Amino acid sequence: KKKEFVFYTAKKGRDSMAMLYLAPASEKGRSTLRLGENMWLYIPNVGRPMRITSLQSVTGGVFNNADIMQVDYAAEYSVANTSASAAGYLLELKARNKTVAYDKLKMWASKGEVLEKIECYSASGMLIKTLEFKELKDFGGGFSRPSVIETYSPLYKGYRSLMIYSQVKAREFKDEVFTTGYMSRLEGLRK
Repeated sequence: KKKEFVFYTAKKGRDSMAMLYLAPASEKGRSTLRLGENMWLYIPNVGRPMRITSLQSVTGGVFNNADIMQVDYAAEYSVANTSASAAGYLLELKARNKTVAYDKLKMWASKGEVLEKIECYSASGMLIKTLEFKELKDFGGGFSRPSVIETYSPLYKGYRSLMIYSQVKAREFKDEVFTTGYMSRLEGLRK
């Protein structure tokens, strides 16, 4: 069964992100906000935004909130080990504290320093999920990045989730956009 979500996302700095749900119709108008390690979900007609955790998934599927809201790896993880090969680099990261979604990460990057794959592990060393970064795309303005992120997990055998970036544009946002009080007004940014 296929389930598709469409988002409009605003980002400022390394750890401020606001995301508006555009589709499906059942989710339209919802929004999520990330400020550092703190995340909130706003649901129209429910009232105030509610706190959510990085491990929860507001969309269902294999992606969780940390994946969708783009964790700041440099702030939340420290480098435990690095190695280089002819193909690229392998970084092994350890969580700086217990509030993040994964205890350990293994990150593979090409020689051109393009992120290719991340394996996410629990504190016990169990593989929780793998994220693969595919289809490098030039979005203009000197900004290139993988346009597809695919994730799968041994915990969800047979399931794969995809995030596809269709447009990325540089834009300045006021600080007020990244507040819980603004979550119900994110639609106005698209105009």
